[in-house]
Amino acid sequence: MSTPDNSQHPSIFRKILQFFGLKKSLAAMLTMVILVGLGEKMAERFLPIYVLALGGSTLVVGILNGIDNLLSALYSFPGGYIADRFGYKKALAIFNLIAIFGYLIVILFPSWPAVLVAAIFFLSWSSLSLPATMSLVNRVIPNNKRTMGVSMNSIMKRIPMALGPLLGGYMIYKYGETDGVRIAFGIALILAVIALIFQQRMIEDFRPAHKAERNPLKLMKYMSPNLRNLLISDILVRFAEQIPYAFVVIWAMKNVGISSVQFGILTTIEMVTAVLIYIPVAYLADKSSKKPFVLITFGFFAIFPAVLFISNSFGLLVIAFIIRGLKEFGEPTRKALIMDLAPEDKKAGMFGLYYLLRDVIVAAAAVGGAYLWNISPLANFAMAAGFGVLGVFYFAFFGRDMGRSEVK
Repeated sequence: MSTPDNSQHPSIFRKILQFFGLKKSLAAMLTMVILVGLGEKMAERFLPIYVLALGGSTLVVGILNGIDNLLSALYSFPGGYIADRFGYKKALAIFNLIAIFGYLIVILFPSWPAVLVAAIFFLSWSSLSLPATMSLVNRVIPNNKRTMGVSMNSIMKRIPMALGPLLGGYMIYKYGETDGVRIAFGIALILAVIALIFQQRMIEDFRPAHKAERNPLKLMKYMSPNLRNLLISDILVRFAEQIPYAFVVIWAMKNVGISSVQFGILTTIEMVTAVLIYIPVAYLADKSSKKPFVLITFGFFAIFPAVLFISNSFGLLVIAFIIRGLKEFGEPTRKALIMDLAPEDKKAGMFGLYYLLRDVIVAAAAVGGAYLWNISPLANFAMAAGFGVLGVFYFAFFGRDMGRSEVK
């Protein structure tokens, strides 16, 4: 009696891994992203509600969002420098420890000033680690799979972004707006410790041979005109995102009147929408031009504030959050395009510089959003949509269409 031939199974498995661009270090990094992200999103998404519950004003909420954007900017370049200087494995360990310290402050000191101090630390992980994770992707994945590799990172980030608010919303529902958020931060701390242990055991170390550039002014001269045009259009559409960002949860829960659990469901819908489109878009972008995918993404950024404003029920909010998920249509493509346009020996540093310049400017929009909100929600949403439309037109006229053959 003959036995089944299983010789083809390893080949099929390898083809699946090759299609998704998965390597050992990348798979380990993606697991870390899920663990840290799950804890982070359980608590961070409800920070505006937490601040208000502790006696903070809407202006404090705007300042907190401004701190988020400003620190994202200020941390991006050091994150890139540390990754170029010490390698992504040691860099990721440092960044995790900084976030853990921030979680401890929130857990131990239940006051809104403590939240502002803690934000300096726990909001650092995403921005500090992004250049390191992109450097890892660039190191282990070939150019013709780069968008797919970035997309896999984006998908793994969206899993905790979908599940985290559901769990965080439940914590608030069960334990209240103050204790619920502090419990969520406690869980975040535990998951971050587990991720730290896991990443140090599984991720293979790599330390670049070239000297890292620590001066952003010197690094700016290596930024190409095409990358500058992408940066300008990106800044404009991020104004559309960040002006209303901190007030989306307030609009939904306080103006429309949905519950924290329903808001968690909306966030899950947003993330599921994004995840469903990542892989097909990455496959097409790696085989064709990247500009159309980035341009469509910018369009969804522009229309979301307008759709959100006319959403006065949970059903309409579902439609708005589907659109919000669709704004991720070409986000991995945009990150891959940055890597394409960055100098080969300065990938992490240039990636960090890009985010430094972008987020320093956009931080003003986050604080300005609080003043616009105090005028009226309409003023906030209308200004955001206007900046989004401007960003779409700028990239349509000045953005470079990078085809596959142009990637070096």
